[in-house]
Amino acid sequence: MKLKTLTTLTTLAVLGLIATLASAQQQGVSKDEIRIGTIQDLSGPLAGFGKQARNGMQLRVDELNEQGSLNGRKLKLFVEDSGYDPKKAVLAAQKLVNQEKIFIMAGHIGTAQNMAAMPVQFDKNVVNFMPITAAREMYEPLNRLKYSFAATYYDQIRLALPKMIKDKGAKKVCTIYQDDEFGLEVQRGAEAGLKAANMELAEKTSFKRGATDFSSQVAKMKAANCDLVVLGTIIRETIGTVGESRKTGFNPTFLGSSASYTDLIHKLGGKAMDGVYATMTVQNPYTDEQSQPLRFWANKYKTKFNEDPTVFSVYGYVIIDSFIKAATKAGPNLTTDSFIKAMDSMTFEPDMFGSPKSSYTATKRLGNDQSRLSQIKDGKWVVVSDYVTP
Repeated sequence: MKLKTLTTLTTLAVLGLIATLASAQQQGVSKDEIRIGTIQDLSGPLAGFGKQARNGMQLRVDELNEQGSLNGRKLKLFVEDSGYDPKKAVLAAQKLVNQEKIFIMAGHIGTAQNMAAMPVQFDKNVVNFMPITAAREMYEPLNRLKYSFAATYYDQIRLALPKMIKDKGAKKVCTIYQDDEFGLEVQRGAEAGLKAANMELAEKTSFKRGATDFSSQVAKMKAANCDLVVLGTIIRETIGTVGESRKTGFNPTFLGSSASYTDLIHKLGGKAMDGVYATMTVQNPYTDEQSQPLRFWANKYKTKFNEDPTVFSVYGYVIIDSFIKAATKAGPNLTTDSFIKAMDSMTFEPDMFGSPKSSYTATKRLGNDQSRLSQIKDGKWVVVSDYVTP
């Protein structure tokens, strides 16, 4: 009898030890902390976006930690700077994964940067969660460690372009795009949209990442008499292209992707940016917004960071909020496997920022594929269409 009791106790002790070891082996999750990593551009051409995304993430992390915990655990955010350079993104990922021992990589900004960093993460079973890029590679090919939240640049332009051609009576469409994975996705979307409208590109021109002079590209499009230009541009390239065009008397309709949907365009580019269109998935949170919850949130953000929030602040905030919801659903025993299981049955309802409903399954790793149009009117982005579904 005693031997049987001893055997039972030994078995229980071994099982307890195994459970403890299993829990200890889950990188980035301890008894009282969950480690979240993010790579942002804090010093390169997208530093404006990167700092805003980081602040939005930090705001949601602080809210959770001040109000309580996630199944007894506080969140800790580790931020690294890529300078928008894929090589630096690899080094940043190595540091976060191997030294800081993060549980998850959330909201990493940039297409080429994510492509470079993902192998480092996947080697250590670290999920790439809702990166801030709308490239198809963020969920294709299917990988259990990939989750994406943004309608792709490809779909945004593919769907918006035929309608805009019709509405504007456009006869000649041109593209200017950044010569990398991001720009090429916009370019491919434009080609697909033109095909649907039974048209061909009148002219296409590109530039290297980090370029500041767009005079030759603008001259090329002007010479082709383009009346609609698709912009595979981000911040300064959008301002540079549109500004140079206005200066030379070239005034086509400009259509950008969600990458150029930022308040920095009208704040830095001034009056010349009026009239520019961009596809978008969440509303820019102006502090004088009509919606009371959105206005309250925007002013809370401004009080904390002493600057107005932007759409990238919203991305950061929503990404962490989505992580909290999925990790809560995963339960107290948070592991990569339990998190994936929770995410693969998650539905996120529309929020105060105007995001459409999104859902995930084991084979559907893009939350939603819808986008809508905004236009800069009198120095402010104004929503001008409903969501378009493929």
